[in-house]
Formats: sequence, C-alpha cells, structure tokens
Amino acid sequence: MDTAKPTYDELLNEVDNLRYELEEANDTIDAIRTGKVDALVIQDGSGHQLYTLKTADQTYRTFIEKMNEGAITLNRERTILYSNSRFANMVGQPLEKVIGFPFDDFIPGEYKEKYAEIIHKGWDSECKEEIMLINQQHGYTPCLLSCATLELHEGIALSLILTDLTIQKNAEKQLKINNEQLIIAQDITVKLNNELEDTVKTRTADLLISREHFKLLSDNIPQMTWTNLPDGNVNFYNRQWYDYTGLSYEETRDLGWKAVVHPEDLPLTVERYTAALASGGIFEVENRYKRNDGNYRWHLNRAIPLRNDAGEIIFWVGTATDIEDQKREMERRDEFIGIASHELKTPLTSLKGYLQLITYKKEQLPEAIRQYIDKATVALNKLQRLVNDLLDVSKIQAGKLEYAVADFDLAKMVKSCVENAQHIYPSHEFESQVDGVFMINGNEERIEQVFMNLVNNAVKYSPVNKEVVVKLSKLENVVRVSVTDNGIGLSASQTDHIFERFYRVEDKTHMSSGLGMGLYISKEIIKNHNGQIGVESEFGHGATFYFDLPLA
Repeated sequence: MDTAKPTYDELLNEVDNLRYELEEANDTIDAIRTGKVDALVIQDGSGHQLYTLKTADQTYRTFIEKMNEGAITLNRERTILYSNSRFANMVGQPLEKVIGFPFDDFIPGEYKEKYAEIIHKGWDSECKEEIMLINQQHGYTPCLLSCATLELHEGIALSLILTDLTIQKNAEKQLKINNEQLIIAQDITVKLNNELEDTVKTRTADLLISREHFKLLSDNIPQMTWTNLPDGNVNFYNRQWYDYTGLSYEETRDLGWKAVVHPEDLPLTVERYTAALASGGIFEVENRYKRNDGNYRWHLNRAIPLRNDAGEIIFWVGTATDIEDQKREMERRDEFIGIASHELKTPLTSLKGYLQLITYKKEQLPEAIRQYIDKATVALNKLQRLVNDLLDVSKIQAGKLEYAVADFDLAKMVKSCVENAQHIYPSHEFESQVDGVFMINGNEERIEQVFMNLVNNAVKYSPVNKEVVVKLSKLENVVRVSVTDNGIGLSASQTDHIFERFYRVEDKTHMSSGLGMGLYISKEIIKNHNGQIGVESEFGHGATFYFDLPLA
C-alpha cells in the first residue's frame, strides 16, 4: 500500500516545529550553563527523567562555567548530564553535541578500557588519572581526570573535572629533548675535556722539555741571549748575560738593560728596538755593553719574533754577539788600507805622468808600443780608481769625508753623464727621461761619482738586455735620480746587504770584478748630502737603483 507523500504545507509546518524545538533546546542548554535553571529533564528508554542539583545555586554554576578546567556530570550510564563550555572546547564540539551524549564518545578506543576502570573506581572513591580526549579539530587532548561523586535529588551522579595537559606535555616533551641533548652535550664535553687534559699534559711535558732544551742551549753558547715580550719587556737572560754584566735578573729585567748600553749608543738602540716592536721586523743594531769590570765592548744585537698560528707575536728571541775583536781588526784593516792607499797614490801619479810624457814626444812611436801604452793607461786608470775608492773608505771610517758644496743643476749634470756613458759603453742603449731644472746644494763631483757608479753597475750586470733607463722626477721637496736596467736583478737577501762595505753580488752565470766598495761609498756620499739611496729589484728581472736629494 503506497504511503501518501506529505504536502508542501505539511513539510513547512514540520520544519517550523523542528526549528522551535531546536530553539527551545538551545535556550534550555544556555539556561543550564548560565545557572538560570536548577533542573534538567533527560529522556531515556523508560521515559523522561528529572535531574536537579541538590545544593546548586546560580553562583556555583557561574563559577563552574568560568573555570579553565572542563567540568561534566555523569549518570550511571555514563551519559553527560551537565557540561561547561570549557569541556566542549576541549573536545571541539558545541554544547548541544555534548550534553545528553555518552562520555564514551569522546574517549579514544585504546583508552576506553582504562577509562572504564577509572569511572568504576570513581563511584567508590575520589581518584585522579591521566587520559586522552578526542578533539574533533586537533586530534587528541591529554587531560588529568579527577572523579568525585555528586548527590542529586534523583540519586548519586559522578562529577568529572578535566584539566588540559597539552602545554605541560609539550613542555615535558621539549624538556626531555633538551635533557637528551644536554646528556649528549655533556658526553661530548667530558670527552673533549679528557682529550684536552691529555693534550695539556702532553703539551706541558713537551713545553718543559723544550724549555729545558732552550735553557741548556742558551747557557752553553758564547752569545748573550734574551727573550722579550711583545711590549718590549725582557723576561729571560741566559747565564752569559749575568756573567758579563755582573748584574741580577731583577736589576736588568723588563727594560733594565738600558743601564748597560753605552750612553752614546743608547738612542740608536732604543730607536731600532722600538721600530722592530712596532713593525714586527728583525731587530739589529751594533752597540757597546758595559762589562762587570766597567769596560765597554762592541756587540752585534739581533732579535727575531716568534709567532703563533694566527701570526701574532708571542715573544722575541735575541742574541748579542761580542764583535769587539772584529771591530779592532776592521780598524787596523782600515788603517792599513788608508796607509797603503796613500803610499800607492804617489807612484801611480808618477807612473801616469811618465806614460803621458812618452806619448807627448815628437818622434813617431811604433804602433805596437802605442798599443802597449794605451793598455797600460787603461789598467793604470782602473788601479787609480781602486786606490781612490780605498781612500774614500778610509775617510768615511775616520769621519773625514769632506768636500766643498755649491748650488748646481742636477739635471744638467745627469744629461752630461749620460752622453759620456753612451761613448764609454757603445754596446748599451741609454734612454734619458730628464727634463727641467733641478737645483741642489752639494758637491757636483761627488754626486757625479755616485751617478756614474749606478750606471757602471747597470751596464756590468745586464750583459744580455742592454737597455738602461735614466730618469729624474720630483717627489715633494726632493728630486729622485733612478737608473733602471734589465739585468740579473737581486734576491731579497742580496737587497738587504747590497750597500754594505765590501759586499759583492755573486752569481754563477755572471762574474764581475771589484771589491764591493762603490755602493757603500755612494751611500755615505748621499747620506752626507742629507739624502737617501735605495734599490727596487726582483731576481732575474733587473733592478732600479735610485737616490733622493733635497732641492735647494
């Protein structure tokens, strides 16, 4: 038999009734939640049941509604008779989906057995246990469940207070992770500390051995030895220092060594010492130290810095070598050179005069004899230049290198010397970059001597690339004369010693003559003119020698 379909009006009427019942139910739930009613009617299988709170009042229910914990009331069938808004939020449901529904609906399956035990126990005594709630929006919510019975008019109900443990559990989880990381870090730290202790022990033992080796070595060398800190203060002397000076460590520690240096040598010593500390370069100076008997002896001082892996200076190691005997030998040698030079000068002058007289005779000389005379004249000129250099060295050492000075045009002198050099060395090409007028005050003959010495060296040490560049340039209040060649060049060590007396550049592929006095004399001449002389070179790529003189 076909059932008649409801009409449109009947459907509208049914919708209106359902809407009314829904509004009524919402009003009832809101009234219960806010404490406006004291009773609740629940329909079950046996009909409608009335539930009331025996001692409830509006203030109590308002407090329950405002609390941060979830609060519900269950009957024996574990149906939710009452719920505050907080519990509804904990399970992610509106209140109308909570009140009147079984509490079991909000317990995960794996926790239902534990939950049943808790509820069963709660009807007999108060208890607390941790459980999980199903949150329809965020999965599971960990909670602390507190059970207590509650007396109603209709009988005993079970009151549950649920505290959200999410923040606490997260904190515990993070704390556990941090503890695990801390344990790992502690293990690593202990391991590193043990390794560090082993390293320190090893390094300490090595350091003690090295220190004893250094002390043994320093106490058994003839030189006086010291070490100083980066600030310049001396923190160690070897046994030779105390034996030589007769002083104690306390008397000469830090900068106490100044009292031992000869007063005339102290300014230069302090100047170079301070400069080396500032630059980190090698400290080197010759000075006189007072011996324990009051006499002074010459010493060569050298100190080099010891650096760590970062390039920072840890301390300096220095030595003072007694050169008193060498100084005396040098003085005797200089005296001999001076005497010998003077003694040689007279017969050389006479010999040169006799050769000139022979060539001045009116009789025609045979060609072979004339060639011999020319060769003898060349050899005589070389010998005379050598004697003149030896005399200059003697004068320099005696502090008697004196000459008249006057204003002259340096550019004019250089041009004239370049022209002469082109005739003297026809196999070489000279490029002159000389313009203008550069007036200086000095001895023109001596400055010409310096310039020609630089030109001679440029020619001597450039046998293949035979181009020589001569240049004059103004640098602030000085004029620079430079001579550049493309010859064999100089190494770094050669550059450091090139202006020393009797130093000669030795090269396996190039042999040269001379005693190594020309640049030493040139340096002293320029120094006496209040100028500076220097060199810029790279081994195998030529050299540029230059000197600077103040403009008049």
